[in-house]
Amino acid sequence: MNKFTTDSVIAIIGGTMGAGIAQVAAKANHQVLLFDVAKGAAEKGIDNIRKGLGKLVLRSRMTQLELDALVSRIVPISDIKQLSSADLVIEAIVEKLEVKQMLFRQLEDICHENAILASNTSSISITAIGAKLLRPQNLIGMHFFNPAPIMKLVEVISGLDTDKQVADNIFELAINWGKLAVHAKSTPGFIANRVARPFYAESLRVLQEGATDIATIDALFRECGGFKMGPFELMDLIGHDVNYAVTCSVFEAFYQDQRFLPSLLQKELLDAGHLGRKSGRGFYQYPQNTQTENSKQQPDLALDTQLITIEGDLGIAETLLPLFENNGLKINRVPAADHQQTSEGRIIIGDAILMLTNGQFTTQRATDLKCPNLVHVDLSLDYQKAKVIALSPCSTLSLQALNCVIALFQTIEKTVVVIDDVPGMVLMRTVCMLANEGFDAVNQQVCNEDAVDIAMKAGLNYPCGPIKWANNLGLSFTLKVLNNLAITYGEDRFRASPLLQRKVAQQQLDVIKKSITTG
Repeated sequence: MNKFTTDSVIAIIGGTMGAGIAQVAAKANHQVLLFDVAKGAAEKGIDNIRKGLGKLVLRSRMTQLELDALVSRIVPISDIKQLSSADLVIEAIVEKLEVKQMLFRQLEDICHENAILASNTSSISITAIGAKLLRPQNLIGMHFFNPAPIMKLVEVISGLDTDKQVADNIFELAINWGKLAVHAKSTPGFIANRVARPFYAESLRVLQEGATDIATIDALFRECGGFKMGPFELMDLIGHDVNYAVTCSVFEAFYQDQRFLPSLLQKELLDAGHLGRKSGRGFYQYPQNTQTENSKQQPDLALDTQLITIEGDLGIAETLLPLFENNGLKINRVPAADHQQTSEGRIIIGDAILMLTNGQFTTQRATDLKCPNLVHVDLSLDYQKAKVIALSPCSTLSLQALNCVIALFQTIEKTVVVIDDVPGMVLMRTVCMLANEGFDAVNQQVCNEDAVDIAMKAGLNYPCGPIKWANNLGLSFTLKVLNNLAITYGEDRFRASPLLQRKVAQQQLDVIKKSITTG
């Protein structure tokens, strides 16, 4: 199977998304044939490309000559038979299996036998599409993310019969087009749409349990987690008809695996016709700025002590300590107590004890530790840069102790929000579930670990790949959070990936081996 060069002719079939892909291919100096069954749609797509690139010319990011040259490489086609010279045909049409099968079967008769046929599908099995083809080995998934000229990710999806050389050539082509490509096996949701389900599901669950409000959850994702948008803002932007349909599709495709269970809250919005921005109402009302100030923000309080004690290792939260010291607080560091483990360190100030949430109710952990003034702290991507700190006190925490903790974080110029006692809080449970899904995709041979992190960052703008985030948090701690969630809820939804369990066991075994060697 020959590799692609700039002499290779690329054909694109389908509307708005197709025009974006055509722009990407033309920018890489290919001749591009753009076809759409709707009369005038290809010409309209080219006009839209010209208008979009015109804005770059106005900003001096592109010359008029470069614009004209790029657009001249895209030729509108009115008859599908004119695609006979194409070396690669990428379809971006309606998401219906039978329609795609019919199109590709037609293309097999039109194009030469070595032509590669690619689907931009986001959800349909490449194996299923190929089942009706004469040359399924030449069929590949080439999943771009919208808008294709801007978003970097391309998922290269191999069906059961896809030739490995075809997959490798398409991967290389995507790289040459300036994309970040990842290999994946044809399974429901591929990588990004599968791994992303907990981003929505955990926040919907936290909201359903009344731990806090919509605006606060979104604020925590932005200001603590470093995400561009919170889950409710993003669902409103995508549209609940689309987002809910994808969730249901993945849920059904995985034989109703509880990890992908759709939310009744989102179904209620859909049933009411509240589709998000497109309908003027979703979780928020539109038009308005959705990034509403959260209602859990605490008033300013004065700190009546300058001494804090750090007991044990704070793990990922160790980066808080320089902030405390730089703001005049005195730190008394002591070893962990015998009953404590690494990453279960604590901050003691006044009567209050702070610990990173571990997937339990704060109240349950307080009971287990016989610590009636326990406060859980939620995860942050970077505690030094985070603008907000989220706290969840146990039910017996005194108001005086809570105010002391709030004042502590306000001293280091953090906005403090207090949410009700919910297992794993908001970001911790979400990140651990995202990582768990990523590990499970790897365990099931869908892709490798690097592909998970690349897909989530380049395809969905995550601030950090979930597997890298879990490694930063500590795999043993990530597993502990998941196991505690599973115990608390008693649901298969929170079961830990076998790969994550194996990795943690391997780390523990390495420690044992090292102690034996050095002992």
